[in-house]
Amino acid sequence: MSDEFESIRFSADEAARIVRESYGAVIPQGTGVAESLYSPDEIAWLPESVTAYALGLGNPVRYADLQPGEVVLDIGSGAGIDTFIAAKKVGPTGRAIGLDMTPEMLARAWANQHLLGMTNVEFREGKMEQIPLDDASVDVIISNGVINLSTEKGQVFREFYRVLKSGGRLIFADSVVNGRLPRAVLDSEAAFAG
Repeated sequence: MSDEFESIRFSADEAARIVRESYGAVIPQGTGVAESLYSPDEIAWLPESVTAYALGLGNPVRYADLQPGEVVLDIGSGAGIDTFIAAKKVGPTGRAIGLDMTPEMLARAWANQHLLGMTNVEFREGKMEQIPLDDASVDVIISNGVINLSTEKGQVFREFYRVLKSGGRLIFADSVVNGRLPRAVLDSEAAFAG
């Protein structure tokens, strides 16, 4: 195998730092991303402070078949768009938990939660490789463009399995590379963070 094509050289700690710095510095993107991924009915009720920070690749909530009373975990929740949409679907007897490791995004999510007055939503600081929840405590895990940011994907999926209840569901949208990338791309912090 050529040295020109290998795997990412970032350690787990370096990768976490890169992601924290990149997503902590995100500026509002306007509503274009949100409008391209979500129907008007899904987002019309959300303030621009939520939709302007939509950074995902898809709409996992649409395919999650969420039911009233379910507990949903949103991995890499950012400012909360998928968490809030999920909370609306599971209703007052359910709960939506957003997990993010970026303090700036969590601050936005908490401010948005306060603005919306949603009581069945909570946001927690943490990493997807070490989810701060009990075993078998979640009905559904959603994630939108985040799993690719971990250098420890096996650990991520072990954690998903640990926190999901028996018969639980995992629905995610993410980017996948089909083939090998040049060393210059693999060594680029900007390329890694998206």
